[in-house]
Amino acid sequence: MKLYCLSGHPTLPCNVLKFKSTTIMLDCGLDTTSVLNFLPLPLVHSPRLSKLPGWISKDGTVNLEKELKECAGRVFVDSQPEFCLPERELLDLSTIDVILISNYHCMMALPYITEHTGFTGTVYATEPTLQIGRLLMEELVNFMERVPKAQSATCWKNKEIQRMLPGPLKDAVDVWTWKRCYSMQEVNSALSKVQLVGYSQKVELFGAVQVSPLSSGYSLGSSNWIIQSHHEKVSYVSGSSLLTTHPQPMDQSSLKNSDVLILTGLTQMPTANPDGMLGEFCSNLAMTIRAGGNVLVPCYSSGVIYDLLECLYQFIDNANLGTTPFYFISPVANSSLEFSQIFAEWLCHNKQTKVYLPEPPFPHAELIQTNKLKHYPSIHGDFSSEFRQPCVVFTGHPSLRFGDVVHFMELWGKSGLNTVIFTEPDFSYLDALAPYQPLAMKCVYCPIDTRLNFHQVSKFLKEVQPLHVVCPEQYTQPPLTQSHRSDLMLELQPPPMPYRRCAVLNLPFRRCYERVYILPELANSLVPSEVKPGITVATVSAVLHSKDNKHTLQSVPKPPPAAPSKKRKRVIEEPPATLAPKPLLSGAVPLEAFLATLQKHGITEVKVEETGEGHILHLQAEDTLIQLEEDGTHIVCDNNEPLRTTLRDLVLRFLQKL
Repeated sequence: MKLYCLSGHPTLPCNVLKFKSTTIMLDCGLDTTSVLNFLPLPLVHSPRLSKLPGWISKDGTVNLEKELKECAGRVFVDSQPEFCLPERELLDLSTIDVILISNYHCMMALPYITEHTGFTGTVYATEPTLQIGRLLMEELVNFMERVPKAQSATCWKNKEIQRMLPGPLKDAVDVWTWKRCYSMQEVNSALSKVQLVGYSQKVELFGAVQVSPLSSGYSLGSSNWIIQSHHEKVSYVSGSSLLTTHPQPMDQSSLKNSDVLILTGLTQMPTANPDGMLGEFCSNLAMTIRAGGNVLVPCYSSGVIYDLLECLYQFIDNANLGTTPFYFISPVANSSLEFSQIFAEWLCHNKQTKVYLPEPPFPHAELIQTNKLKHYPSIHGDFSSEFRQPCVVFTGHPSLRFGDVVHFMELWGKSGLNTVIFTEPDFSYLDALAPYQPLAMKCVYCPIDTRLNFHQVSKFLKEVQPLHVVCPEQYTQPPLTQSHRSDLMLELQPPPMPYRRCAVLNLPFRRCYERVYILPELANSLVPSEVKPGITVATVSAVLHSKDNKHTLQSVPKPPPAAPSKKRKRVIEEPPATLAPKPLLSGAVPLEAFLATLQKHGITEVKVEETGEGHILHLQAEDTLIQLEEDGTHIVCDNNEPLRTTLRDLVLRFLQKL
């Protein structure tokens, strides 16, 4: 069993498992942190960005003024943002049979895999994962296509030139493999290959293994996966949460007794408590509004935003913010808010019961009805005529490199009254803000990540007790910035197997058993005999028939009768005589009893030597060796056939014939 690791990002995994003649891709996350190296894409012409000076090396030998721009001591690529894809050279991706998706954040690289590698398999995901994943892809494509860039920067990727660039561009890895965003046509084609599954539904893969999704408690429709055969079980745990938020709670009991547990997608903020962060979010928002400023919340169009709106719903009236408008701006804002209300069966019990009242499960429905929350596809059109300040704006993208958020950063960045509150943990907020410096607006970092932390994981692993744990190498050592914090890493016995991008792991368990079926008529002909109390054995002569990874023992077909020949044969051919099979032997030769028997037969000079596998008996007078081992007995004797036969018969006395 092998695991190929195609992504080095611990929360945006992409791994391939080879298990029992099947090749299974586990997630295909897209590492979007590469976009932080690019200049933002403004929706409205930005004089500030267009006047940024080009970059020339200090000695003047490298001039990339057209490709690279300098801003506040950092260098950015002036081109369409590009993404770091999963590794595509480690194995032939056209051989992948299925792709299992755990949540909608871990499927953003799907079009790159399904459309450009010769993939012909099936993708399995839950319905909310598919629908919300579609919205996030649609939003990404929309953000990119709204602001097309004519030039494509490639000179800076030259290894010799990249080495001379200032960091972090200098340290960017595999820049030649970075790719521009896919098209909507590719998105639709990729998602047409998705087959929907429900929690605990068992899906057979070629009769070899069974895969089944379980609720992971992180987001709408998010799943952990069990991949099992008759005798082995592999669990894939990715992006799970034990906190009580809007999704169905995590199913832990089904993950017990795994041979291997692959663990990814732990919290990116192990020291930040989500409840504390929500409280800080609300208090900073209220302080800014009371001071007459605006609040900008860069966020994804699904996920944490549902919890933020729910939190604000309870907070608005207490904080006297009832008249403050809240705007949610995204090309998919309307669909996202509506989808969250219709996936009732994927929600926690508390929200499911509301559906039968009938009440909308999320309170943002009431905020929309009372006009406190308004949603728009973009800043153009209706929004510009209805826009009132001070206000709170939720919009994308959290990287601050594309989407409507770029416009608000340019619009509000010059005033110290305004605040930008970062809630998404995927990007370093200092790197996200770099191309907007110098910045007067206040910045607040309240990363809300509900995924498992190290304390919760240790407790969880003690309960489910897998034989082996495999995880990204980042989880086996403390964070670089807090190297003294040994509580921010996985400490297990036996230690977990770490992986990194481009690693190939041989998983540490061997398959020992295979299930074989026996036909009733063949079973009827067996004659079992008891070898030990409670253990019976029968010999069988049969044909093994294998098809679709199912193995069946069938009776040996009788040879067809020979067709009568018209020509007269001079010699009648005798059918070949079939030898009766030799009896099988079982049992063990007890040493003391065997020595006593040898003595009775006049063999007295016996030297006994103990070995790791059993004993060696040296018959000194006869110059003969007898090796008594657990799985066989050997008699070594030169040119004395009568003695060898006698010894053989004495050994057979202690063994049982089948």
